[in-house]
Amino acid sequence: MVEFDATVEVIGADGAVPFLDVFQGRNELVVYKHMWYDQAPHQGQCEGCTTTAWHLNDAAYLNARGVSFAIVTSGAWAEVAAYVEFMGYTQPWYSVRGLDAPVGHDMGHITCCLRDGDRTFLTYSTTGRGNERVNSSLGLLDMTAYGRREAWEDNPADRPAGLDACWSWRSDSDGNSTWGPSSRPTPQWTRPGATPVQTLGRGEDHH
Repeated sequence: MVEFDATVEVIGADGAVPFLDVFQGRNELVVYKHMWYDQAPHQGQCEGCTTTAWHLNDAAYLNARGVSFAIVTSGAWAEVAAYVEFMGYTQPWYSVRGLDAPVGHDMGHITCCLRDGDRTFLTYSTTGRGNERVNSSLGLLDMTAYGRREAWEDNPADRPAGLDACWSWRSDSDGNSTWGPSSRPTPQWTRPGATPVQTLGRGEDHH
């Protein structure tokens, strides 16, 4: 375990609060650290982070075991708040802009923290494929006969070919995964009023 200072302030829906408040009075905390592209529109935010955050939209079972959950990001709060509203996320979000690890820095990670009174500790951190554990859709697809249906899979000749390069890639309005400029992270297509766009709005066509 690595002890860290939880008196540092983060910005959330209620303004600046000490990171200790993110524990919501519980002794354990799971945090997802969402990557952020400054001044990008909603469709320009990270496809992998969008997918992960969508699968973490309900922490009822974590809470029942005394574990809180929150999402932190390096984005400025005004931009983050608009994105959270657009996506319909219900979990608490906080901006950790300019803060050092483990509260800030190293986005795209799942981190676990422990509280002992006013002392706080980082106990676990993972990223990349390690983040798949919270993606229940991938776990269920792995149980099916045809699996994830991703193009990289080496399927037998008598099985359907993979449809998509990767579930973390963006999807166009027809559901086709693509790095193209007119796509957005797949869950965003379910948002009210979400329509095809022509740019990711961050000076590049892909992540």
